[in-house]
Amino acid sequence: MDDDKINELTEALHPLVNDKKIACAQALNLASEFKVSPRQVGDLLNELKIKVYGCQLGCFK
Repeated sequence: MDDDKINELTEALHPLVNDKKIACAQALNLASEFKVSPRQVGDLLNELKIKVYGCQLGCFK
């Protein structure tokens, strides 16, 4: 992912993040909207120390 896309994605994340957390569905929607893989969004979330909640697979609670 190039720096411009990372910056755009980071900007889009800010309104969705509450208390350093984001819902899984929101993260997946961002991946789709920005045409990147969920893994790339997950990597960015890890870098930003943002946790995912409400895992749609039930893996994380």
